Amino acid sequence: MLRTFDALVRRLSLAGAILSSLLLIALVGLITVEIVGRSFFDYSTMLADEYSGYFFLALVYLGLAYTFREEGHIRITIVRSRLPEGGRRLLDIFAAALTLAIFLYALRYSWDFMMESKEMEMLSEGVSETPLWLTQIPVVVGLGLFALAVAAYLLRRIAGDR
Repeated sequence: MLRTFDALVRRLSLAGAILSSLLLIALVGLITVEIVGRSFFDYSTMLADEYSGYFFLALVYLGLAYTFREEGHIRITIVRSRLPEGGRRLLDIFAAALTLAIFLYALRYSWDFMMESKEMEMLSEGVSETPLWLTQIPVVVGLGLFALAVAAYLLRRIAGDR
């Protein structure tokens, strides 16, 4: 059961990373179109600054889980490195449980904020007047993926695996 859950979380984290990578490509493309349009054709998309922010936000949040699984987040190991394996395992369990609690809290309030934005029909103040709840979906999805990745790690450490 743990292996199945872990494999599912691994695939979901990878999907988030792939989406994040595609958004980075889209971000670069959008900025390139804006630069070329302004420099050579006296043309602007009028959306580049707004949507580049949305793309950047989405790529950061969607990449969180994969970065965690690949141990890409900064870890302070000065205390952990001096502990025996049993102590490291307990510290990992404590840190993962605390991280999971914090991110579940953030996930809940991000969900509530997104739903409130939808119910109130909030729009961006930019030219596009994009419904804000659409721009908040990647935050909710990214936090959810990250929480799943931390939960899988926590379960692995409780079971004694890395």
